Amino acid sequence: VLPLVRADWLTILHATATHSLVTLPDDAFASGNCAAACVVLAAAGYPGPVRTGDVIRGLDEAAKLPGVTVLHGATRETETGEIVTAGGRVLCVVGVGETLAEAVQIAYSGCERISFDGMQLRRDIGRRGLARESAA
Repeated sequence: VLPLVRADWLTILHATATHSLVTLPDDAFASGNCAAACVVLAAAGYPGPVRTGDVIRGLDEAAKLPGVTVLHGATRETETGEIVTAGGRVLCVVGVGETLAEAVQIAYSGCERISFDGMQLRRDIGRRGLARESAA
């Protein structure tokens, strides 16, 4: 949902707090046919005790893909400037497309560019929504 927000966050939060979301301009959120999908990249051992300190590669390549946003969760930067895992849910790779199917495909394309030892991800993201979308 967050990548579909076009207005600044202060405006959104103020409208939420004052129960005035309906007063936001039409362009506050993405319009037309659009969807977002998020794939979580998890560390080795997740959901149990996780290994940390694995170097993450490909972040820049993934972020350069059209429609891809990479959000950091459990990461940290080392003294040498490397980004490493620092917990269970390491990254969220978000894809935005005209349809849910396209958004899912874009998100997984971003995931394919990223790697770290022990990286885990689900391969069924959006399955229920995709079934509804294809039935429509």
